[in-house]
Amino acid sequence: MAAPTSSASACSGERWPPLESSPEVFNQFMWSLGVPRGEAEFHDVYGLDADALAMVPQPVLAVVFCFPDPPEDPAAPPEQVSATEDKQESLDGVYFIKQIDSLGNACGTIALLHAVGNACSEISLLENSGLDLFFKSTASMDPVLEKDDDMARAHSLAANAGDTEIGDIVEEHYVCFTTLNGTLYELDGIKGGPIKHGPSSPESLLQDAVNVIKVMMQRIPNSVNFNVMVLSRKLK
Repeated sequence: MAAPTSSASACSGERWPPLESSPEVFNQFMWSLGVPRGEAEFHDVYGLDADALAMVPQPVLAVVFCFPDPPEDPAAPPEQVSATEDKQESLDGVYFIKQIDSLGNACGTIALLHAVGNACSEISLLENSGLDLFFKSTASMDPVLEKDDDMARAHSLAANAGDTEIGDIVEEHYVCFTTLNGTLYELDGIKGGPIKHGPSSPESLLQDAVNVIKVMMQRIPNSVNFNVMVLSRKLK
């Protein structure tokens, strides 16, 4: 799979420039925010066949998919959104952040927050770090990313750390897949809430997410601009 040169929604915003879809960028970003290097790490997924998936470091905590924004498909089945527009308590325990217009190209950061926020039971954050304070402050309410200056600064530093030049038009988007309470969830900040994709488990998360990703890729047959990463916990 070809890695997109820059990855975010088509919205524009200098405060939230797009992030490069690479483990190096995501790792430095995540570690700078308070995930210890010895706890977890992002890795590329080099293919979606069985042999390539067998090489992915386990255990997988989340799957992050970067892809071109597909055209609307009126024939697509309705998505099972498990949240209303304004009730955090209806999210079935899933940590979810909405990507409002003022967040510009923040979907890379939102995907990272979805990945780490739903894996906090498996990852020990540094106390009083950026992520620790952010998750604690938003645990019982709709997470508000827009006014978090520390997170915005960390996002900008991560965006500038990529090897590729940011273009004027950004047409890629990030989503995150995670499993909770036996269900596979797609977490996309521009949707109304987490999207259920059927049964799953921590052991089958990668394969279950890949099955959904393959369907999403089929909707964009003329593009090779896809990238898949995983957040894996480091074994001690």
